[in-house]
Amino acid sequence: MTNKIRVRYAPSPTGLLHIGNARTALFNYLYARHHGGDFIIRIEDTDRKRHVEDGERSQLDNLRWLGMDWDESPETHERYRQSERLSLYQTYIDALLTSGHAYHSYKTEDEIAADREAQEAKGLPPVYISEYAGLSDAEVEAYIAERKAAGIEPTVRIKVPTDAIYKWHDIVKGDIEFEGKNLGGDWVIQKRDGYPTYNFAVVVDDHDMQISHVIRGDDHISNTPKQLMIYEALGWDVPEFGHMTLIINSETGKKLSKRDTNTLQFIEDYRKKGYLPEAVFNFISLLGWNPGGEKEIFSQAQLIELFDEKRLSKSPAAFDQKKLDWLDNDYIKNSELETIFDLATPFLKAADRFDDKSKHLVALYQPQLKSIDEIVPLTDLFYADFPELTDEAKEVLATETAPVVLKSFKEKLENLSEADYVKDNIFPLIKAVQKETGIKGKNLFMPIRIAVSGEMHGPELPDTIYLLGKAKAVSHLAQFID
Repeated sequence: MTNKIRVRYAPSPTGLLHIGNARTALFNYLYARHHGGDFIIRIEDTDRKRHVEDGERSQLDNLRWLGMDWDESPETHERYRQSERLSLYQTYIDALLTSGHAYHSYKTEDEIAADREAQEAKGLPPVYISEYAGLSDAEVEAYIAERKAAGIEPTVRIKVPTDAIYKWHDIVKGDIEFEGKNLGGDWVIQKRDGYPTYNFAVVVDDHDMQISHVIRGDDHISNTPKQLMIYEALGWDVPEFGHMTLIINSETGKKLSKRDTNTLQFIEDYRKKGYLPEAVFNFISLLGWNPGGEKEIFSQAQLIELFDEKRLSKSPAAFDQKKLDWLDNDYIKNSELETIFDLATPFLKAADRFDDKSKHLVALYQPQLKSIDEIVPLTDLFYADFPELTDEAKEVLATETAPVVLKSFKEKLENLSEADYVKDNIFPLIKAVQKETGIKGKNLFMPIRIAVSGEMHGPELPDTIYLLGKAKAVSHLAQFID
């Protein structure tokens, strides 16, 4: 085992990058960069049934979008996909068979299912029962010959020492231990198709790549004793383990589930909506880790400098969509206009709203965007039909003073020449209405805002009126006066 810190993110190419997996990658990345170690990408593609075409590229592209880089990957190193390492796994499977730590099992799935049903009927936990239990050597030979003659392909199972105790000091959880007798009996390390199982292959990979620390979700805790068993059987040094707590939905209090379609959970979704990668990176870094203090907005460089594995939380991390929106809004409003305009352009073009006032509209709404795609609905006023008023807005326009304000402002706006119709001349018109009518404050501004835009809140009123154009603004005013 090398003294240098080497960590890995090892996704299966079975779909899009989920926010939970992105957190695993990100924490490994921060840990490696903080300590000057190596961050490695390895593809675990032995589950051929769930393999998704283009799944690997999707994983890597989304990690890059988030701002991560890596030192080793299938792009730069040979045999960094499990499907390319089958001969290596076979070498160690043969070694375990030779040493007596493993054996070929010819038990069929139907026989295993029958055993489990019998155990459940007796109220017993499911435990694999070896088909060789109580058989003499001659009986074992006869059994194997019979199964081979029937064309049954064997699996390879590791012998579980039932009297052993598997324990480790977890970076996050502290001391954890499992008794061998509670691990469900001998388990498969090689399937009938020749592919290794996850708990075997991952040990071979981590040893071969000299992984020093394994940081992953706590759904892997039950896998760790099985993996320790393989390390022990092969006489290898064991890396340090750290298991991050699960992520819960802040609204439901339940584990974040891919089946929860009300919550965006894939990085691809946030890319398509125009979230800034820096904001998403910042948000994910705080899911189960706290740098201390009240500050919540950090650059990537700051997060690398501050990252301390001792501050990984022992409590579930709350996925709060409102917090992510708040973070993204902060990043958007503090970005250069050119950057946000470039990001908004594809959305405006797709909605057929890219024209000579597009940049002005982006500048107008930049401070309130929670994601770039919001630029389309926010600019409905300038391209679509007048929005339906809320009951609250209708109440404002029903006041006695509203018609007085609207008539006065419409008259002054109509009398403004096209040459003088510039943003700087609009606020003085509103002040002239105040002077003429004696109406001020909300009773002055709110009726004008609602009549012109249909909304009770929005950007600076002079900006809205100017970009709407004189004819449209006057038309909207006339509609409510009539």
